[in-house]
Amino acid sequence: MTAIPLYSPSPASSALWKAAQAAGVVATVVLVAGLFMDPDLALFVLWNVLIPLVPVSLMVSPLIWRNVCPLATLNMALNRKSTTRKLTNGLAAKAGIVSIALLMVLVPARRFAFNTDGTSLAIVIVVVGLLALALGAVFDAKAGFCNAICPVLPVERLYGQAPLLKVPNARCPSCSLCTQRGCIDLSPEKSVAQTLGTARQTSAWLGTRFGVFSAAFPGFIVGYYTSSDVALSAAGSVYLYIGAWTIGSYLLITILIQLFKMHSALALLLLGGLAASLYYWFAVDVVLTAMGIGGVWAMALRGAALLVVGVWLAGAVPRVMQKKAAR
Repeated sequence: MTAIPLYSPSPASSALWKAAQAAGVVATVVLVAGLFMDPDLALFVLWNVLIPLVPVSLMVSPLIWRNVCPLATLNMALNRKSTTRKLTNGLAAKAGIVSIALLMVLVPARRFAFNTDGTSLAIVIVVVGLLALALGAVFDAKAGFCNAICPVLPVERLYGQAPLLKVPNARCPSCSLCTQRGCIDLSPEKSVAQTLGTARQTSAWLGTRFGVFSAAFPGFIVGYYTSSDVALSAAGSVYLYIGAWTIGSYLLITILIQLFKMHSALALLLLGGLAASLYYWFAVDVVLTAMGIGGVWAMALRGAALLVVGVWLAGAVPRVMQKKAAR
């Protein structure tokens, strides 16, 4: 099969991206070491500095994160064309369920483990890194981990469906179709539609794995941020509480979408904007409280985050409406 050329970086910017990828791996090693040696500092930097930057970067372009993600670097480190395989649509469907399940398990675990226990988080990071490395040796390019079971993948799709900037793919100089359908690196704007398939043409999309995730995700965010850190013995209550918000979100949003007969493309954009807005509404307080800052800074940061979401929606929604009108 002929390789598909991609929008690739120039030689100069390619060198910068490679340096950033190497720096990402080094930073991850330092983070893991820090989680063992100085967990309070490492956890503070991870949860209050690094992670809050990810959603907005995905809205600017998911390729910013995917170009430098250390797990992606590990995933592609052992690629061997003679021994790898593609991610078929059948495997992608099963992998998609795994990636969403991992997200729904790992994020609530922050409340009883990862927010305060550096050792447990370090072990999980190492295990996931080894998994990405191993799957890269079995599957072609990003087919085994990044485009399959990565727990960040559904969030990348939701926030990255209408990127504000066109960013080159610094991983793949050409596309070998390692993933048959829905690769974000090949086309961020088409990834969601390709993932949903023909179900996107009717309300059936709400029953697909990504449709369920998208409608449930706003409630998942509210559930997490309205819960508190607890002891490991109370882990079950955390999952029950966040699960109730998640299920309630799916049911309410499904009813509203059906009631207003909203097309999947528009609904998914609004859900992405809603999820991002809710995330920053809550996360700003958490971050500034951890830094000992509040007052006007909270208003300013919330305003800046909501402005980015507003610009994102303002650019994407008219395009969707124009396409709908043209049909």
